[in-house]
Amino acid sequence: MVIIWDLCPTWGEGNPCRHNDREDIFRALAVSKVDAKKVALVCIKEELEAWLLADERALSNILSRPTHPVSIKRTRKSEQAHNPKKRITQIFRENTGRPYNDLLDAEKMAKAMPNFARLKRCDTFVRFARKVADTEL
Repeated sequence: MVIIWDLCPTWGEGNPCRHNDREDIFRALAVSKVDAKKVALVCIKEELEAWLLADERALSNILSRPTHPVSIKRTRKSEQAHNPKKRITQIFRENTGRPYNDLLDAEKMAKAMPNFARLKRCDTFVRFARKVADTEL
């Protein structure tokens, strides 16, 4: 099992600390009687949307319409982007007039990625892929 979490979630309460987060996660696993040895943790510094910003082609694909193609500028270091969810919301509003809905749009963007080439520039995605490959599903 691989658990991914945002070090700096949008609600941003307190000072982010990987160590404290890991302890909280392992405590919750123990309460749930999950074998912690079978769990790999991957922390994303900002938000999962940093991975989605890594491939502007997917974002362009889901925002484009036959009569209105959309071209999104590449975000070269998406893991260093501050508040990637806010950036994606801004892109959605500019191109569709509606806000980004992470529950619906994130999955569409992930499915629209033609390959993982640009995601491989995200260190946390590479770590995630490695952990998934090493974990028995």
